[in-house]
Amino acid sequence: MEPTGSRTPAKALHIAAAFAVHVFTACGAACALLALMAAVAGEWPKMFLWLGIALIIDGVDGTLARQLRVAEVLPRWSGDMLDFVVDFTTYVFVPAYAMATGGLLPRPLALPLGLTVAVTGALYFADRRMKTPDNYFRGFPALWNIAAFYLFVLKPPPWAGAIAIAVLAAATFASIHFVHPIRVPRWRLINLAVLVLWGLLALVALAQNLDPPGWVAAALSAIAIYFVIAGLLRTAD
Repeated sequence: MEPTGSRTPAKALHIAAAFAVHVFTACGAACALLALMAAVAGEWPKMFLWLGIALIIDGVDGTLARQLRVAEVLPRWSGDMLDFVVDFTTYVFVPAYAMATGGLLPRPLALPLGLTVAVTGALYFADRRMKTPDNYFRGFPALWNIAAFYLFVLKPPPWAGAIAIAVLAAATFASIHFVHPIRVPRWRLINLAVLVLWGLLALVALAQNLDPPGWVAAALSAIAIYFVIAGLLRTAD
């Protein structure tokens, strides 16, 4: 490692920019804390807003890291480890709390299901084979933030919500695939367009206090079915 004094201004700026990407990623943890505080207060739309901001950060930081060659410029800091830490809090931990305390599941099962989400989510993030070479996820990719969002928007009967969570937890370890809408090459443009549409519909749902018009809920459900089928087609190939 070269002495600090030998760095050119351009290189120092590059290092600062690379570290700023790590800080940007770590801001997802701050969003997780704000989301948890909102959840404790029962402010569910605000919780999902913070989780949505964390989702945007997670979708952007990888591109920035690759463009700035962060792993090469700052080998001391592991972007992958940082990403996993932040993702576990926003994708698993906070949603598990929301599902356990949100009053949408059978009371005797709410806490056990929340604990199941936390445990299976932790195991999934430790799986070194969570992705295929073509960037599909193996098993349900612990997107419990999305699952919780659908639970709060659709408000199914408590027993139906409990079954859905149990099925998704089991699917974490199943030999099926789920599409990554940004990184999977197959139908990427279509997937991105559908993802943008989903984001707009989700904003409508948040603006309506998680009680959107029926057409919004139906469109969100159709998009979820589309992404599930896109992954199952990879499994069937």
